[in-house]
Amino acid sequence: MKLTNAQIAWRAAQDIEDGAYVNLGIGFPEMVAQFQPSGRAAIFHTENGILNFGEAPAAGEEDWDLINAGKKAVTLKPGAAFFHHADSFAMVRGGHLDVAILGAYEVAETGDLANWSTGPKGVPAVGGAMDLVHGAKRVAVITDHVTKDGKPKLVKRCSLPLTGVGCVTRVYTSLAVIDIVNSQFVLREKLSALSFDELQQRTGAELLVEGDIGNLNVPEV
Repeated sequence: MKLTNAQIAWRAAQDIEDGAYVNLGIGFPEMVAQFQPSGRAAIFHTENGILNFGEAPAAGEEDWDLINAGKKAVTLKPGAAFFHHADSFAMVRGGHLDVAILGAYEVAETGDLANWSTGPKGVPAVGGAMDLVHGAKRVAVITDHVTKDGKPKLVKRCSLPLTGVGCVTRVYTSLAVIDIVNSQFVLREKLSALSFDELQQRTGAELLVEGDIGNLNVPEV
């Protein structure tokens, strides 16, 4: 009774405005680019210096001079641009990105984000994410609602090293869509088969409700 990663990515893609400049985190968040709504076209940015790249090429047709920040081959759309790594981060730090969508180990009700770890597994350094979360105009997270061993990923306070403080405004999980408003989790949508109490049990901080809770309806993708 939960969404797949592809379905979470689909839901996040529905909130990206036409013409928005968007950075997608390495790995799972890259899936968001596959699900742009009809009639809308985002302009995707990668920290290593490409703007307006397209879909992944077919197997065997990769040009390994054209890669994203995760070292994956990409294609180019008409009008794509290349630039120096420093210029790329000037775009990020200068507030020129509309949206950044990242993965997470933990998100706190205050909007704090932890998406790297000093442990033996996982992302070993904070990297460019620390610039993205404070440079983009809107920061969203896509994640499973709980860890593999069932512990909440949405918590009162993060226990892992922080990527950014008070930066996340919306979280798309495998069970719900949750906004962060005035340092509190506000439930916007949830799976209809899941009761509020069941969702609260899987969440490490209080969920607030403002008005009606929408049904998290997602197609098979």
